[in-house]
Amino acid sequence: YCVEFRTESLSPHCALETRPYARWMQYLREGHTVCVACQPPAMGAAMQRCSGDGHNAHGDKILHWEAIGNSQCQGTWKKIRQLEHCSCPLVHSFIFT
Repeated sequence: YCVEFRTESLSPHCALETRPYARWMQYLREGHTVCVACQPPAMGAAMQRCSGDGHNAHGDKILHWEAIGNSQCQGTWKKIRQLEHCSCPLVHSFIFT
């Protein structure tokens, strides 16, 4: 499944990322909608959910995220909705780890 989030804030360290495999961090923007896929092995065996997917978050609850590979690239987002069938645009798609 996938979860859509609206990015509320992010650290300036994301825009400073220049390593080729991590340049995607430069494209994160406040107010943009991103889509995050929950796939094995990030999915827990017992609950069949990804940690941090905002399962019980509704309304205006602020959730925190951190980019893998650059712990200084982090921020907050709000859950918009969960999608059982992922149909995310590739440019704004991410995977829970």
